[in-house]
Amino acid sequence: MPTLRTVYELNAPAPALVEAALRGSERAVFWLQDSPGRPRYEPLVGSTTADLTVVGGGYAGLWTAVAAKRRNPGARVALLEGQEIGWAASGRNGGFCEASLTHGATNGRNRWPDEFDELEALGAANLDGFEADVAELGLDCQFERPGMITAAVETHQLDWAKAGPGYLTQDQIRVEINSPLFLGGNWDRDGCALVHPARLAHELARVAADLGVQIHEHSQVTELATARTGPVDVRTARGSVRSERVALATNVFPSLLRRARLLTVPIYDYALMTEPLSAEQQAAVGWQNRQGLADMANQFHYIRPTDDHRILFGGYDAIYHYGGRVKESYEDRPASYRRLASHFFAMFPQLGGLRFTHRWAGAIDTCTQFCAFYGLARGGRVGYTAGFTGLGVGAARFAADVVLDLLNGADTERTRLKMVRSTPIPFPPEPVASLGIQFSRWSLDRADHQEGRRNVLMRTLDRMGLGFDS
Repeated sequence: MPTLRTVYELNAPAPALVEAALRGSERAVFWLQDSPGRPRYEPLVGSTTADLTVVGGGYAGLWTAVAAKRRNPGARVALLEGQEIGWAASGRNGGFCEASLTHGATNGRNRWPDEFDELEALGAANLDGFEADVAELGLDCQFERPGMITAAVETHQLDWAKAGPGYLTQDQIRVEINSPLFLGGNWDRDGCALVHPARLAHELARVAADLGVQIHEHSQVTELATARTGPVDVRTARGSVRSERVALATNVFPSLLRRARLLTVPIYDYALMTEPLSAEQQAAVGWQNRQGLADMANQFHYIRPTDDHRILFGGYDAIYHYGGRVKESYEDRPASYRRLASHFFAMFPQLGGLRFTHRWAGAIDTCTQFCAFYGLARGGRVGYTAGFTGLGVGAARFAADVVLDLLNGADTERTRLKMVRSTPIPFPPEPVASLGIQFSRWSLDRADHQEGRRNVLMRTLDRMGLGFDS
């Protein structure tokens, strides 16, 4: 069977247009630069005590600290961050806050069919609660809830689009967002909000500090020291916290627990941010309802407008590096940025001449079930969550309550979930992990070039619950 060309390849702009658009772009995270005046927190120096120590200053850790203080205002809570609040995935993602707790309906229905309806209801309630918290806590994070459009850009994807309740015809989707590539789509009007990701992290830290959480940046935890019973010593290079309970929210970084180290791998994701669109350019695209946007390919893009009329364009490439390391040098990948720019102008040719101001990358904590997992260790004194696989903006709030319930030994609707009680299949050690992931990526690309048809490997992994998703 001949290999087809994708719509992005068939409509690729001239290379000179791509190079001009990227010329002068800064390799920096737009969101972090656009979150001015955030407070700084001193490193941990010396010894102290706490009822709960949270390790990790991203969304999962911050929501855990905030939730712990809201449950028990008198609790002594410390939060330790190895670098700066929100500097990793929480400060550089697309800002899509989705209701799904299971990385989409298909994944949830395939893995936990008996409780899928319950998971969907809990996810919707979590997003409603997120919105309520934004108002109640005064989180200045540019929250809006316009929903999410998924666009069919290849003919075979139209059947997928028509299967959803929010089906849009070609004319209808182009009224919403004008792209010659869009053949139809789906508009989930309630299941997705948009936020400014870095401001959300910084605002959660502000609220946590106001509630009395002791936050320490540049305080990387090196060890959890435990005896058979009693407190846990959470140690850094310059200090320690003796704590009754510990919540680990280190996500993509190597776990402090040996048992969890093969449960996630870091997958690098790349993004571009445009300069602000002029009034004429905005009119050419439409997008008056400001929805989140993605396409339906295996290797998908995520796209959204910003408060100041820029367009974020990310996704497609999902790059794993041998050994599963997280390194700054992996963020500089010119081929990925050129590919994204080319796809951008294929999607929006009317914006030819627009320039990109920022380009950046970040590591996603991917696990084999594609959504967060949970657990307890050290005699129930240490709780953990990780593996959000790119949909942690909303799910991290739910995860915080799960971890606190587990640490408290509480029997709740959350802790009874099979999703919470299940553990993903570990990734194999190297070199098998690298070979498997790279071949799976090749298979996804091949499927996108063959009208979505997955090969024998992908079908086998799907049946085993190991299907790789970009």
